[in-house]
Amino acid sequence: MLLVSGSDEWTRVHKGAVIGLLELSGVDNKAPSPELESRKREAERELRSAFDGYNRDDFLKLPVMAAYRRYYKQFKKTYHVQLQLESIVRGDRDLPAVSPLVDANFLAEMTTMVLTAGHDAARLQAPIMIDVSGEGDLIDQFDGETRALRPGDMIMRDARGVCCSIIYGQDGRSPITPATDHVLYVSYAPAGVSAELVQAHLESIEHNVRLFAPSAKSEQLRLIIAGQSL
Repeated sequence: MLLVSGSDEWTRVHKGAVIGLLELSGVDNKAPSPELESRKREAERELRSAFDGYNRDDFLKLPVMAAYRRYYKQFKKTYHVQLQLESIVRGDRDLPAVSPLVDANFLAEMTTMVLTAGHDAARLQAPIMIDVSGEGDLIDQFDGETRALRPGDMIMRDARGVCCSIIYGQDGRSPITPATDHVLYVSYAPAGVSAELVQAHLESIEHNVRLFAPSAKSEQLRLIIAGQSL
């Protein structure tokens, strides 16, 4: 099991924030998953029915979206999960097929709206900490570019550097790949998103993973709230 903790600075700066951790091992991320694909099509129909007629303002009135909007507004950004959900509801796109482990997370994100990153656990190096970005913090992105982080963002860092930032996403070092068989999902919920919703979100991801990996081993499912582990 990977040990992840919250820094004192994270607790001080992001009071009321919730971090969710779901770690699973023994997963085959290469096998086709007709059960997961069927669940994705079902979810698309459910989302389009539930949010039929919604405009952007309607989405922003949802409590979870409002909480993320407040967070992203500090950095003059728009919550990308909101934009993705709007696109699916309009029928402009369907839930994508990347890999089973990635799809299991994205499906849950669209139904709960809780921001979550998926990491190949073997590519993370202890110590792992939820922290706050400061001057001089950098992230190496998927495209190979190195970006300077804005101070004050919620991040995760390991011994080799920043692994994920709410505003700029995951690094290019630890993402899920087809070869991933041990995964760590990390949910980032600012103040205003309930611990109960984050818990339900992690359980939804695990349910989706078990559609194609029923024998996966659950290493951990836990929350960190303002520095207090549950």
